[in-house]
Amino acid sequence: MDKKVLILCTGNSCRSIIAEAQINAFIDGASSDSSGVKASGRVNPNAKKLLEQKNIWKEEYHSKTIDKVIDNKYDLVVTVCDNAHETCPMFPKAVKVIHISFEDPDGKEFDAFLDTYDEVYKTLLPKVKEELGL
Repeated sequence: MDKKVLILCTGNSCRSIIAEAQINAFIDGASSDSSGVKASGRVNPNAKKLLEQKNIWKEEYHSKTIDKVIDNKYDLVVTVCDNAHETCPMFPKAVKVIHISFEDPDGKEFDAFLDTYDEVYKTLLPKVKEELGL
């Protein structure tokens, strides 16, 4: 049975969506959701374009608020921005929370999204594997 990971950020439009897609695509034995503490309600077009180019976009990826996932059982919660780290809610089911901050590419050129993608791949994926024992 897959280990469940929640990626949490502020807007749930860029970083957390990229991380969710990478975990789902590249970590065997794990599956991921993402959410925002103040979700924007939209996926950034550059984030979607990038994930489509990398062939890991799924139509079910969308921006959602924490109340949509708060009752799900997670083995690990990863906050990927300082605001989400500071305002991370308590989960009803005890869960490990780690923080790995990434610069927000929102409002920047497409290259910034590529940089974020590479950073997530190099930094977050190995840490998630380590934390989950995979």
